[in-house]
Amino acid sequence: MKKWPNTVCKGLITLDDALMRTSLQTHQTPKGFLFDMDGLLLDTERLGLKLFAQICAELDIGPERSDPVFLSLIGGSKAVNSAKVAEFLHGRLDIDGFERAWVAGKATLLADAIPLRPYVREVITGLAAQGTRMVVVTSTVGAVARHELDQAGLLPHFHHVIAGDEVTANKPDPAPYLQGAAALGLDPKDCAAFEDSDTGITAAIRAGCMAVQIPDLRTPNTPLPNLGQRVARDLRHAVEMFGMTVTSKQA
Repeated sequence: MKKWPNTVCKGLITLDDALMRTSLQTHQTPKGFLFDMDGLLLDTERLGLKLFAQICAELDIGPERSDPVFLSLIGGSKAVNSAKVAEFLHGRLDIDGFERAWVAGKATLLADAIPLRPYVREVITGLAAQGTRMVVVTSTVGAVARHELDQAGLLPHFHHVIAGDEVTANKPDPAPYLQGAAALGLDPKDCAAFEDSDTGITAAIRAGCMAVQIPDLRTPNTPLPNLGQRVARDLRHAVEMFGMTVTSKQA
């Protein structure tokens, strides 16, 4: 089993305790910013939960069974998640049938607009206006990620998109964040990384980044892994930890 020197898990920590621990501003100033996409920039995980429940309901599977499975997929790669879904739906729907239903359903849900997480537009446009160098680091495949970022009006603000089908290994391996830092010509320790999932924050910590977790969808009362990451309420709160200021109007 691989071991990464940057990762020392000290058990679990509640969200409230984590927020209290990281309430103060750090004196470190990142040279680059690395952002996860789904659940961090785009508010797509809630739509995914709804769609997964709809597909499962048509197979007579209730949300009490489908919701925990979907939550376990957050932050995972396409290959890992496909294997989990195939096992869960075994005997009811094959993975090809599921993926056809998923793609069609997602296209319908996102037809009008891509929803954003709180303060995302103001933070990203504000940082871009200050000349901040930014990269998206996502487990989503490249074509889908770039399309959704473009549809949301965010794509032009990023120097690169590091996608799940463009890396040597997926999160929680540090490879995506190592590649994200390299795309900016920076050492990972000089980059701030922002993640919502436990899988993603583990990858960022393993890469040696200044990591901030902004939890999104979680099973109720589930604590966070205590990896030494900072924890924030929202993206504006997260960037303010590094002394960055953005306008106060929520977008």
